[in-house]
Amino acid sequence: MKLSVKHLFDRVTSAVFAVMLLFLTIGIIIGTGHLFLLLFGLFKSTNVAEEYLHMISQVLSLFVLIELSRSLVEYFNVHRLRLTFIVDAAIVFVLREVMIGLFETKIPVDKIYAFSALLFVLGLLRIGSVLVHQRGQTLDRGTHASTAE
Repeated sequence: MKLSVKHLFDRVTSAVFAVMLLFLTIGIIIGTGHLFLLLFGLFKSTNVAEEYLHMISQVLSLFVLIELSRSLVEYFNVHRLRLTFIVDAAIVFVLREVMIGLFETKIPVDKIYAFSALLFVLGLLRIGSVLVHQRGQTLDRGTHASTAE
């Protein structure tokens, strides 16, 4: 039995991504359970605002984990990482930091400007990656149509 280096690389990469996806899934399940515990703690707390802020932070962290797991699931379907999902996770992470900073009212103005510029660049990157992906699909359909004739 002859194994090629590419085949071995693909199998090892798939195994590594499967383990990463397993840990992310376990993290999402544990994080969701932790949210329920935070909800019960919210009822018992004397400082509701602080507990609520902590709960919002946890929800936003779960959104980041979900976006990362979406990119790994997409890898299993297409065998390549799509830039849109990675940029989505980065956007969610930056928005998480901005929202936490705004809730705590401890974020300086210069950081708000920096985060705004970063979000603008990430938004442009996401729009560009979607346009490139759509263009690639259009070219693929054109290639398949011309070979079918």
